Amino acid sequence: MTTALITHAECLEHVTPDGHPERVARLEHVLHALAPLDLMRLTAPEATDDDLRRVHPQAHIDAIRAALPAKGLHQIDGDTWLSPGSLSAALRGAGAVLRAVDAVLAGEAQNAFCAIRPPGHHAERQTPMGFCLFGNAALAAKHALDAHGLARVAVVDFDVHHGNGTQDLLWDEARALVVTSQQMPLWPGSGDPSERGAHDNILNVPLPPGSGGAKMRAAYEAQVFPRLRAFRPELIILSAGFDAHQDDPLANLNWATGDFAWLTRELCAIAAEVCEGRVVSTLEGGYDLGALAEATKAHVEALMEAGA
Repeated sequence: MTTALITHAECLEHVTPDGHPERVARLEHVLHALAPLDLMRLTAPEATDDDLRRVHPQAHIDAIRAALPAKGLHQIDGDTWLSPGSLSAALRGAGAVLRAVDAVLAGEAQNAFCAIRPPGHHAERQTPMGFCLFGNAALAAKHALDAHGLARVAVVDFDVHHGNGTQDLLWDEARALVVTSQQMPLWPGSGDPSERGAHDNILNVPLPPGSGGAKMRAAYEAQVFPRLRAFRPELIILSAGFDAHQDDPLANLNWATGDFAWLTRELCAIAAEVCEGRVVSTLEGGYDLGALAEATKAHVEALMEAGA
């Protein structure tokens, strides 16, 4: 078995204004860092409207399509922009997670990493926001449940910002456990432990600013790992944001690169216990280019160790 890397050049065609943190260079640096690794390299297909309707209404898809500029840039909100290549990039990103789920559940790969942009975990049912257009991790979960017939899927989001979109999209889904750790207080302001989902299927783990990797490790050992083992998912999906890194400019949880490697190894070990090691990971945030590349490589190397 091996680790699959799923990406597409069209993910580089989503352009944002000069100085915007979610920029083309993010994916370029990630792909450069992963280039030497011995990975199964797969091409991301485009997700279809039928695929996206598992988590978004057609009106949401149509609104993004209608807002797409023929040239230049279109601003959706204070953070989120569209360029002529943005829709194809987002469709490839969504298609990547679908391809990853298919590959892992078919035994084509032990686990998979989707190197994509724009990210997805802030996109709510009818609201693109926070750099995100479509809810990739939630879509992966629904695809595993509905297209592959799994009974239980877990999503673990360790991006520094709360995965409000994934929470919104899976709030009513009893078959999905959503675990999200995030710096609090921090944008978007959601993620309180009282937000537990319609079926007690959401676990929010807020972490204080400046708390560092030791606090994260203790929180995951005390809260997250026991909950995952009790739920016994048949697939674990990771929203892999690397903006909790100590060098990231948008937050200050102050994790080191080794913390991401540790967390990945621990989550893969749980996957080995409960779901034959099946893990799908998709890129979310991370805005210091050097830290993003270094932490992503450490994350993927830990996936490779688990998949060997």
